[in-house]
Amino acid sequence: MKRKPLKARKLIFDKKGVISLATRIKELREAHDITQEQLSEKSGLSVSQIARLETARINPSVSTVFAVARALNIELKELFDFKLD
Repeated sequence: MKRKPLKARKLIFDKKGVISLATRIKELREAHDITQEQLSEKSGLSVSQIARLETARINPSVSTVFAVARALNIELKELFDFKLD
């Protein structure tokens, strides 16, 4: 029995969604009056990774999002309290 050829996997990158999340992370960090360096220390993420998150240069993993929420001591749903265009 012959196998069908596998379809190429498409990388999903929702630019608008990532920008909305990035903006929200920065808003929450500033509302908690902490610096990127302090968020880095609390989350275990590097300062450069925090900067890339806040400028939407990376598509964060679920684990990264969890780390940010824990570091800010907020419910996960607060991170996603924005409208998608």
